[in-house]
Amino acid sequence: MKNTLYYGDNLAILREHIQDESVDLVYLDPPFNSARDYNVLFKQAKKDENQAQITAFTDTWQWSKRHYDEFFEDPRNARLFDLMEALHKILGASEMMAYLVMMAPRLLELHRTLKPTGSLYLHCDPAASHYLKVMLDVIFGPARFRNEITWKRSSAHNDASKYGNVADILLYYAKSPDRIWNPQYQPYSPEMLTRFRNADADGRRWWDGDLTGAGAGPARTFGEKGEIAPPNGRHWMYDQEGIDRLVVEGKIHWTKQGTPRLKRYFDEAPGVPLQNVWTDIFPINSQANEAMGYPTQKPLALLERIINASSNPGDVVLDPFCGCGTAVVAAERLGRKWIGVDVTFIAIDLMVSRLAKDFGLSRKKDYDILGDPKDVYSARKLFEESPKQFEIWAIGLVGGLPQPDKSGDKGVDGKVYFGDADAKMQFAVCQVKGGHLTPSAIRDFAQVINRDKAALGFFITLQTPTKGMYQEAEESGWFELKEVMEQKRIPKMQILTIKELLDGTEFQYPRSWTQRSAASSKLTRTGEQKDLGL
Repeated sequence: MKNTLYYGDNLAILREHIQDESVDLVYLDPPFNSARDYNVLFKQAKKDENQAQITAFTDTWQWSKRHYDEFFEDPRNARLFDLMEALHKILGASEMMAYLVMMAPRLLELHRTLKPTGSLYLHCDPAASHYLKVMLDVIFGPARFRNEITWKRSSAHNDASKYGNVADILLYYAKSPDRIWNPQYQPYSPEMLTRFRNADADGRRWWDGDLTGAGAGPARTFGEKGEIAPPNGRHWMYDQEGIDRLVVEGKIHWTKQGTPRLKRYFDEAPGVPLQNVWTDIFPINSQANEAMGYPTQKPLALLERIINASSNPGDVVLDPFCGCGTAVVAAERLGRKWIGVDVTFIAIDLMVSRLAKDFGLSRKKDYDILGDPKDVYSARKLFEESPKQFEIWAIGLVGGLPQPDKSGDKGVDGKVYFGDADAKMQFAVCQVKGGHLTPSAIRDFAQVINRDKAALGFFITLQTPTKGMYQEAEESGWFELKEVMEQKRIPKMQILTIKELLDGTEFQYPRSWTQRSAASSKLTRTGEQKDLGL
């Protein structure tokens, strides 16, 4: 399969595009924060869309009895229906109940997509984790529950009138007993290292560990020592073949009482087996290289641990609430295939940016984006449904970055960064129009280009421009290039329609320096990165 980003409702995408038993690992971090809207990119109060607000997702789940009834009409969901009916009697038509109704069909679909060897990790807040655990018990079966993992995400938190809430919960379930499992380890503590106080003649350090486990078992033969029974209620942790191998390798240590113990060598020790309380992965500092300004962004190290433990290189990782794309980035870093789904173009564009910046990947060539408009008709439908989402999509179409909205966009919807012959940073300002066009729009845009001291101006329109608009654009002059460049000059203001962009026509500008890599450097230097959340 080809790596894919999907735009749209994850439930519909799971049902229509993700095949049965095609995914090795699911990680999801569904939003729930009790009646709060996440304005993820720009961290501002919710505004009218015409004021250029971007709400990446809203977790104030509205109760919908109609959706509840429609979903549970399917007789295959009978056991889950019984659970939801019981919860409904307890919770009523509440926010929590609406959230659980939203989650139920999605978790069912995710279970369907998992291979028999697959696993699911659900990242959740303690406010909802107990309800979700019961739901997963019904969907997967109680025997498929593996762990409730506590991740300490901050060192301290000042919560009035209660203990500080510093941890998240990860619910880990397996599709079957044959799940993929790669044990993870943590480094030994200084105290633990002191246990390797014994040494062989060749200097190899070791400590002796127990050879038995809980539960009765048969006797084993230990070479010349003969047959030895384990202590009452215990069993030897190795079968006879394993015991014979340990004897030959000299890995049995005999105590003064004649009890066999296992030599654990320091140079063979992977570390301490990872437990279900994780305190060694820290939250993302605002100054960290991976910080995206995303309020619920999870550290790469957290996702890498999960992916390493429950998948192998080449396996498929799915994140149906991928937001800023940490799971996708972690999967790419670790050589896994991936599927990311989000309901907003701002998130999809953010992931396009991260994949370009971190790995040099480009859409169409290295991965697909599905669900976005592929023709003028669907582009117009998107504009009618959400002018802001249309604007963000159009900016992404030209490889640009959407701009933060503080007090209106001031005529700039996005920027495309590039380098000139001397690798000097330059940028083009972008303006997107979906409605009626007049030559005055071009005159106004010319003022924006000059005001912002931009090298170029890219005007993107859904409608067909008039001859007067092209004439106005020509009067903006030229951007002069050095002789070493392919062209000596290009139009300072350029106009392209959505149809032209979809047909493959591109704006003219020097491409001697990848625009998104250049943007990353530019944003870091200017502080614009903080505004963009990139």
